[in-house]
Amino acid sequence: MNIISRRAHGALDYIIGFALILAPKIFGFEGGIESRIPVILGVATIVYSLFTNYELGLFKVLPFRAHLAVDVAAGIFLAVSPWLFQFADRVWVPHLVVGLLELGAVFMTNTRASEQYDRDHHHRPGAPGSPAHS
Repeated sequence: MNIISRRAHGALDYIIGFALILAPKIFGFEGGIESRIPVILGVATIVYSLFTNYELGLFKVLPFRAHLAVDVAAGIFLAVSPWLFQFADRVWVPHLVVGLLELGAVFMTNTRASEQYDRDHHHRPGAPGSPAHS
């Protein structure tokens, strides 16, 4: 079920990235590995989103499917981190919930670019539909 567009996925990337950075303050678990993990993943999410070849990427270097693979790895890592790093006795719900939401977003995202994005970023001079071909 691919109900999330690539553009919407991009918006979610930046929203989730900033939410992860702020999560320790919002949920009151500042200090220790339990706060460093979401902050580091939040910064990483913003950075690799800026480099992703999709509608909201700035540098368009990382293929979108590779971006989704990183999202899967980050989601799994975040979800299991409370038990992996043994802080589940202090906090685990935000890590598990956001990690699972990230995985859900990946599996609900349409990986095909919009027609407009294709026209704007993948045209070749002389190809059918390009100005030079007319």
